[in-house]
Parts: sequence; structure tokens; C-alpha cells
Amino acid sequence: MKKIYYILIAAALSAGFVSCDEEYVTYSGPEYVMFSDSLSTNMVTADAEYFSVPVASTVACDYDRTFGVEVVDKGSNAIEGVHYRLLSNTITIPAGKLATEVKVAGLYDNIEPSDSLGFSLRLVMPEKLEWDLYENSNQTKVVMYKSCPYDINNFTGWCVLTSLYLYSYPGANTSYQRLIYTEKHPTLENTIILRSMFNDGFDVTMTFDPTDPAQPLVTMDKAQVIGREDETFGIKYGDNKILSHHSPYNKSYFNSCQRFVELWNHVYVENLGELVGNVGDFYNVLEWVSDEEADALRKDGF
Repeated sequence: MKKIYYILIAAALSAGFVSCDEEYVTYSGPEYVMFSDSLSTNMVTADAEYFSVPVASTVACDYDRTFGVEVVDKGSNAIEGVHYRLLSNTITIPAGKLATEVKVAGLYDNIEPSDSLGFSLRLVMPEKLEWDLYENSNQTKVVMYKSCPYDINNFTGWCVLTSLYLYSYPGANTSYQRLIYTEKHPTLENTIILRSMFNDGFDVTMTFDPTDPAQPLVTMDKAQVIGREDETFGIKYGDNKILSHHSPYNKSYFNSCQRFVELWNHVYVENLGELVGNVGDFYNVLEWVSDEEADALRKDGF
């Protein structure tokens, strides 16, 4: 189902508008009530009281409208009372309003970092309020995932790098995976140093942006040297430096719960500051491990 504003536009085209004055228009079609979207994806944090699942109506009425909300068991892997609870089994669209919300409390302590939990909600209301243009317009699927508090220290220590760049251009490396060491930058906030990230002797810095928990981003500064052309390509195209920064085409994210980073890095070559050529954009995964796990990996010849 399309989002509600697309639905309203479609309805307006078929039913027409009635002008209230020269500047404003009013929808004049039938009254329908529905969830604003067929899928609601929500982050559960330690300090959030609840998250909201929006509900909308095609018209505003001059009286309050109250409807029931029920959980649909079919197709759900989240358990009510264990992973979540509804703050109320009813919702009210106030007089003169077009929208309201179902408030859901995600039970943070009962959700595992790797969980992707979902359940379905249904509005309990007269059948005439359901828009038959869209099947099950009175239902939505709610998906929850856990978001852990950000701590830069979770991204220091030993780390396993799995890199499509190393897979494509192994150079002196014997594998597309490396065990590397990371530490906090001494002066730059939310920044770590990755020692010998892609090649021995070439350190890289990476910065975390925890401002928006729903968009936990990482970036790499421009013009970071990650290796030598002759060692990696077998030939020098520029000044024998392979340069990299975060990809301008794909965002890179970190996961505080599971302590990993998905990094897209852009690789290129210059000669005296002038671009010689772009090598490409490569997907990398960095997974932090304990000292004990790192020792075991080294013993296995990693």
C-alpha cells in the first residue's frame, strides 16, 4: 500500500476537491481510516518510552472517533508481553484531526541485538471505513530492531576486516580477510585509527556519527593512503600511492549492538594532485572481536 499522501492524491483525483477559499482545498470523498503504510519499521532504544505507528483518515470530522486495535497472530514472530506491548488497545482521532497513532512499547531488555521481530496490527472499525481499493488497508506489519547506546570503546581493539577490495586487488595479501588493530584517535572526537587496514604500514582513520540513532554513519577522510600501486597493481599509474575515502555513492553504517561496521570505500589514483583514474567502490565489513578470539585466530594462521 502506498503512503497515505499518495492515497489522498488518488482519492482527490477521482472524487474531486471542494475549495474552501482561494488558498486552501478540502477533500470531498468518502471517509476511510487506515494505517499510513503497510510496513512500519521501528528502532527500540533503551530510553524510549514507546514508538508510534501512524493512522490516518481521509476526512476530518467534528467529533472524536475511537477505534479498537488488535494484534494479528498470523505471521508474527514477536510475542506480545515479551518483546512489546501496546500502550492501549484503542486509538482516538480527535475532532477536526486527520491522524492519530498506535503507541507501542518495545521491551528493550528482551530483544537480542541480532533479532528482527515483527507482528501485525489491525484496526477494529466498521467495514464501511475500510478502503477496498487496497487489500487489508486496516492492517500493517510492524518490524522492530534493537539499537544499543553508542560507545567509541566498542570499536577499539582487535577487528576482522573482510574486504572486496582485498579480494579484487590482493597485492601482497594472501587473503581477502585481515586481523587488524584499532584504537581511539588521541585528538579527534569519535574517530579511530585502523592500523595497517588494507596493507602493512598504511594506517587509516574512520569517524563515527552517532547523532541520529536511525542513521549511525561512518566516514573516512579524503586522500588517505592505503597502499602502493606497484605492490598492489604491479605497475605505477600515478605517484605510487593508492588513495581512499568513503564512497560518495553508498552510505556506510555502524552497529553498536553487534560491534560491526559496513564500510564502502572509494579507491583512486592521483599524480601530483591530479586524478589519474578511479579504481572503484568496494564493500568492507569490520567485526570487532575479543583478545581471546584474536589469539585463537592467529593460532589458526589467520
